[in-house]
Amino acid sequence: MDENIRKRNELLAEKVIRALKDRNMSGYYAKDGKEALETALRLIDEGSTVTMGGCMSAKEIGLVDALKNGDYHFIDRYEAEDQRAAMLRAYDADVYLASVNAMTEDGVLVNIDGNANRVSAIAYGPKKVIFIVGMNKICGDLDGAMKRARNVAAPINAQRFSLSTPCAKTGSCMDCKSPDTICCQFLTTRFSKHEGRIHVILVNENLGF
Repeated sequence: MDENIRKRNELLAEKVIRALKDRNMSGYYAKDGKEALETALRLIDEGSTVTMGGCMSAKEIGLVDALKNGDYHFIDRYEAEDQRAAMLRAYDADVYLASVNAMTEDGVLVNIDGNANRVSAIAYGPKKVIFIVGMNKICGDLDGAMKRARNVAAPINAQRFSLSTPCAKTGSCMDCKSPDTICCQFLTTRFSKHEGRIHVILVNENLGF
């Protein structure tokens, strides 16, 4: 990574972490995926029940493999016989792993969901929520974050799941009402009612979509 970009991201991360503190959330900076993995594992007690939404960022830093191979009870809905039952167990999990579709420099988290299992678990249920967020997802303001979520993250995810939506074909949001749309639920998290519940690890890498 270019040294100027690295320094710029470090300064931006400091600003975001201060903003998160004002929103009753905890922020951490990791210089790379390895450091992000170490930070995440410090936040997860051994023996914890852990599950996640469709968080590519957690997979990319090796966190999912570490949890599956460690002293944790990891619930993988993709390996469960009853996926709905596995998703419902998330609401009583000790730790829920997630990322964001975008977030603002002043600490607002933005997520879009199709089935709403991910955004509903972020909003309420799990005792602790840990976000793994690449610096590529930081936007100047809420308008920019919404645009990123709808025009970057959503089209890529629609393509990834081979969905028949306009954005999967055009690469940008058409504000569709397609049966395949994954833009059903929008969640903006601007404050945590419960101190110590939401933790955001900012990683100085491009992660996820």
